Amino acid sequence: MSAVGGRREVWAWALVDWGNSAFATVVMAGFFPVFFKGYWASHLTAADSTFWLGMANALASLVVVVLAPALGALADQAGAKKRFLLLFTALGVLSTAALFWIGQGQWWLALWMYVAGLLGFSGNNVFYDALLVDVARPERYEWVSSFGYALGYLGGGLLFAINVLMTIKPHWFGLADAAEAVRVAFLGVAVWWALFTIPVALWVREGRGRSSAGAQGPGWGGATRAAARQLATTLGQVRRLPMTFLFLIAYWLYIDGVDTIIRMAVDYGLSIGFGANDLMAALLLTQAVGFPAALALGWLGERWGAKPAILLCIGAYLTLVIAASGMHAVWQFYLLAGGIGLVQGGIQSLSRALFASLIPPAQAAEFFGLFNVVGKFAAVLGPGLVALTAELTGDSRVSLLPVAVLFLLGAYLLVRVDLAAGRTAARACAG
Repeated sequence: MSAVGGRREVWAWALVDWGNSAFATVVMAGFFPVFFKGYWASHLTAADSTFWLGMANALASLVVVVLAPALGALADQAGAKKRFLLLFTALGVLSTAALFWIGQGQWWLALWMYVAGLLGFSGNNVFYDALLVDVARPERYEWVSSFGYALGYLGGGLLFAINVLMTIKPHWFGLADAAEAVRVAFLGVAVWWALFTIPVALWVREGRGRSSAGAQGPGWGGATRAAARQLATTLGQVRRLPMTFLFLIAYWLYIDGVDTIIRMAVDYGLSIGFGANDLMAALLLTQAVGFPAALALGWLGERWGAKPAILLCIGAYLTLVIAASGMHAVWQFYLLAGGIGLVQGGIQSLSRALFASLIPPAQAAEFFGLFNVVGKFAAVLGPGLVALTAELTGDSRVSLLPVAVLFLLGAYLLVRVDLAAGRTAARACAG
């Protein structure tokens, strides 16, 4: 393994994904929507609880969209990526653990802790991605990055499977009932997340920041000013690469749809009357299908090209969203979960590969920092649309339909991306 820090450092870095994916799978996609609707907000209508959950997701994403680019540039300048990662991890871990102690009916407090947990998770991922350049050489970025994704699928899926078993058979674990099992699951996610962050804290060594290169570095004030200049330069350069800029807009739209479905699918299933156990089993199906399907779509992308394969994935998502509005039986939700698993990992990896061909290679780290911000914190518009639709119509069954608009607009803009012109411009910018 040709890595900057060696095999141990790569494993330590990838274990961050193993740990924090538990929050994405167990809390964000799985148990929080179920517990919020059935325990903390059981006195609210289904439409009202969907509204508040959607708004909480949108608020957290909006805050990170505003803060992440500046914090990322600051960490790059000051050589503080690992410190920021640990800070946001602490926020996520403590907020997730706090869910264990929130009593029935305290839905506002549960939402605020959830928002804080989302901020911790999202911020953690910004600096986790940024540390890739400190653990791998450029020629190994794709492999090491995929290794992290793979451990994330496995780690999140493993803990989720254990937690689902806890809710089905709580007495096997010495628990009183399913409600106690879910609360213990939240606490377990916090411990799991913290435990698997320890290796990166101990073993990954971060390169010195740009503002600390000299013996008499300018400190945090100078790093902040340099970060602002760096951010402005990168954003300015993106505007001079029109096809790259157009792709980022397209990506923001369709990945917003993807993230909205991830965050709101379980709430949607609950709102139309499906049982929590069936929904948890469907999520396990998505995890099981997702990893091999991502590999298969990567193979397809190599033969067709990334752009046609992404459009295929968008078409699949569009079909699934429209079909969901007429869903009545649990078996249909299983089909939806399996369909999402088939395209979820693939659309993310193919998008990253396509973006890599549209940027100057010498500035890959800065451009991928912007790409990660767009990708990981896209879910602002989608959850808000779902929330407003549920509130205005009073019908949760149609609440996902506005997400179809995000997929249509994203596909329309992606079709207009001229890859040949974009790659030519990127090479010219590099030269």
